Amino acid sequence: MSIVVTGATGQLGRLVIERLLDTVPAESVAAVVRDKEKAAPLAARGVELRIADYDRPETLAGAFRAGDRVLLISADEVGRRVPQHTAVIEAAKAAGVAQLAYTGVLGGPGADFRLAAEHKVTEQLILDSGLPHTFLRNGWYTENYTANLAPVLEHGAVVANAGDGRIASATRADYADAAAAVLTGEGHLNAAYELSGDVAWPLTEYAAVVAAATGKEIAYKNVPAAAHQEILVGAGLPEPFAAILVDVDEAIARGLLAGTSGDLARLIGRPTTPLAETVAAAVTGA
Repeated sequence: MSIVVTGATGQLGRLVIERLLDTVPAESVAAVVRDKEKAAPLAARGVELRIADYDRPETLAGAFRAGDRVLLISADEVGRRVPQHTAVIEAAKAAGVAQLAYTGVLGGPGADFRLAAEHKVTEQLILDSGLPHTFLRNGWYTENYTANLAPVLEHGAVVANAGDGRIASATRADYADAAAAVLTGEGHLNAAYELSGDVAWPLTEYAAVVAAATGKEIAYKNVPAAAHQEILVGAGLPEPFAAILVDVDEAIARGLLAGTSGDLARLIGRPTTPLAETVAAAVTGA
């Protein structure tokens, strides 16, 4: 039996592997990757590489084995996730894995924004498969904001159409710790966890935290959805992706990313990472 992480060279996947290697022998960890060369550092640490491609279902036949505990990290190509995830689920079922954990979205079936649609379909596919599963319904990543500080600092503004909505974000490392916990622990089969930060904050607070960390004047500018779409496209984002971000802001305004169930802190055995800490790290480049 191995603990298998798909998308293991991605940002979240790499962190999950790191957490696993802190607690289990490297020889019990396997990484499903497309690019063997990109994954060479994992192999050098003793992690087994299983080469497969979501878009070539035949390659997934050897990706999983009976008794494996598998983490399916959702694919990053919005609009293509359902067929890609279907291929992984079918391969996992054929292999007889002992657990299929999936990184979905906060709110699960109740999330009505566009970004959630493929996650909801995937969860249903997993339920229909009959596989023992764990749903890791990840909330918004704090890095979704802190990784894009340059324009905020340049213009002195956080621009969004989220109104007064609050965001219970957590860091990518927090979510990785939770995934590692359910892959190495017991009692998580057929469970769904609503994962989010301990504190839900509005974008006015985010602007204030960035201002405090940089010494610059930063304001939150709430703009209409159409205006925000124009700004994002003008900044170089493809129109479909800009529309998704605008739609997420509307979901934030409705309170759909504000839930603070406490599931994440309980799984990782510590408080989630505070907003100010993540902002400070981004500002200093740490």
